[in-house]
Amino acid sequence: MEKKPFDLKVMLQRIEKAIAPYPKAAMFALYERGYTTVFEQLLSCLISIRTLDETTIPLSEKLYANARTPKELLRLTHGELADLLYGTQFPGQKAATMLEIARVAEEQYGGALPADYHVLTSLKGVGPKCANLAIGVSTGKGGISVDIHVHRVVNRWGYVQTKTPEKTMIALEALVPEARRVDINRLLMPFGKHICKAIPLCSTCPVLEYCRQVGVAKHK
Repeated sequence: MEKKPFDLKVMLQRIEKAIAPYPKAAMFALYERGYTTVFEQLLSCLISIRTLDETTIPLSEKLYANARTPKELLRLTHGELADLLYGTQFPGQKAATMLEIARVAEEQYGGALPADYHVLTSLKGVGPKCANLAIGVSTGKGGISVDIHVHRVVNRWGYVQTKTPEKTMIALEALVPEARRVDINRLLMPFGKHICKAIPLCSTCPVLEYCRQVGVAKHK
């Protein structure tokens, strides 16, 4: 099949229709349930590290039933918070990180973390992925968060040629207009999880005519 030049707008429109039957990515699902602050989104992203969405969502809701603000979180002991996070990877480590984030938020920002990439990445335990995702989901603006799904999809397309998610993030930010960056996160995470997965469903892919199928040795 002769491949068409990339048309990101059309591709994302088609992908949005294709993923409609599937669950939304965890952070976006939580936003729709009312967990919209930068602080809440950042904590949920920390929970999601090495943890499936199917676990991230209920654990986040369990946490927020007990504490939704920095002040409320600081009322919990490290042990109490770690117990609430049981089921995610490294609950004790994540509890310590969250308590320190809550302390900084209370002491330096009046309890409301700013939607600022440099502020968030200055927090111990917060990397570019979670910073961009928390800002992007909570405000609809910002950079691109790249997980393994986004990394695989855009490299398989041939849209970028990178070796790591971190390098993919940099490459995408040079290509994708800011207004579409949140859509990259919102759409390509479930697309990569359910359609363009390790063995991709190329026969039913809505953007096959654009995809260079880089590295695809086997597909369905």
